[in-house]
Amino acid sequence: MNYAKIQRNLRVRKSKTGLGLFTQSPLKRGDFVIEYTGKLLSREKADDKGGRYLFDISNRRAVDGTNRKNVARYINHACRPNCEVDIRRGRIFVFACRKIKVGEELNYDYGKEYWDEYIKPRGCLCEKCQDSQ
Repeated sequence: MNYAKIQRNLRVRKSKTGLGLFTQSPLKRGDFVIEYTGKLLSREKADDKGGRYLFDISNRRAVDGTNRKNVARYINHACRPNCEVDIRRGRIFVFACRKIKVGEELNYDYGKEYWDEYIKPRGCLCEKCQDSQ
């Protein structure tokens, strides 16, 4: 399937954690949402650069999603996510892992390494963690 041709009605707006990406149309489980894009970097260059928008696609390469044209960079972390990521041939695709309602913020689990480095020190702000406090 050519995911590049699929256009979703998505909107960046303020969320509980800063800016977030919200759907303006309903999504079904398994629907393609968006591709995370950016410059491909070697592991060494990615480690030297550092930053929050680096997405590891293998143990040798990462995608630098810093560019604001990469709207997928606004998808926030959640411990109980509504999206999941699938890496195929070095490309990062985001899919709905459950039904998502109009106006709902999109999120996925960023993984243990990101959690330990960026989220754990300040506390998780996702809905699941905030509801349990």
